[in-house]
Amino acid sequence: MIKVFVDGQEGTTGLQIHERIALRPDIELLTIDPAKRKDTAERARLLNVADIAFLCLPDDAAKESVSLVTNPGTVVIDASTAHRTSPDWAYGLPELSAGHRSRIAASKRISNPGCYATAFNLAMFPLVHNGIVPANANLACHGVSGYSGAGKKLIAVYEAEGAQISLPGASPKLFAPRPYGLALQHKHLPEMQTVCGLLHQPFFNPMVGPYYKGMAVTVALFPAQLSKVATPAELAQFLAHYYAGQKFVRVLPFDPTPALDGGFLDPTSCNDTNRADIYVFGHEAHMQVTVVLDNLGKGASGAAVQNMNIALGLEESLGLG
Repeated sequence: MIKVFVDGQEGTTGLQIHERIALRPDIELLTIDPAKRKDTAERARLLNVADIAFLCLPDDAAKESVSLVTNPGTVVIDASTAHRTSPDWAYGLPELSAGHRSRIAASKRISNPGCYATAFNLAMFPLVHNGIVPANANLACHGVSGYSGAGKKLIAVYEAEGAQISLPGASPKLFAPRPYGLALQHKHLPEMQTVCGLLHQPFFNPMVGPYYKGMAVTVALFPAQLSKVATPAELAQFLAHYYAGQKFVRVLPFDPTPALDGGFLDPTSCNDTNRADIYVFGHEAHMQVTVVLDNLGKGASGAAVQNMNIALGLEESLGLG
């Protein structure tokens, strides 16, 4: 029986991990007495008894939890941003390369990627590391995510009584996509730059939308930026070949006149799955790569469970949609 402890199980990601593994017959979930949630000795005991310890905590608390782990057999999967650019931690996005997957399988310290970074890196890592987009490119990226990505406080704002009610002709602010991170220092930027090997941080404009979960992240590309001449159709073919055989990454065929859903892209189309869908749109002058995923699935708890499965030598899709 695999012993699993979720340190920070009250948060959105922790609850989702609990939900995904609670019914698995191969797992024993270790739980902490609510009265002892801040008891360092009890947390340390559970962290060291566990085969897998998920950290669903703020950065400083996650670092503290890591310092409490003295059992060399405990695999730590950290969902915070604390270790995502550390060379001592495996970056938990196995689809990026065989090297990423093998390092996750061999590591006792795995950093779970951020949701926006997961989408950006799936789009750009293959293009940069195969010389299609140069490492010195200045990239612009924007994304929209459901409000669950901001955690319990913002969820409470969007789900407060009356918040989701609007009269015809009214325009409450919560009914509009709202850009944020306008100091241009979003917490996912360091891993977006580091993992893709970019010389410059991307320009990144995130938005929160008036819906619970699901995200779409887009990177703009111009032919003059590319090291190799490529059309949108060729980029789509390249990405489809690169991700061929991956269970959780799907590259959609290029369509020069995409109809989608009446001309609209649905950022919720991967909800309740661990899948990421990649699209290439555009023409010879302007192109974009767009990734759609569930910010609570492949962008958080689903990825964490996938990384656990790989670290344990299990089928990586076990318990995932």
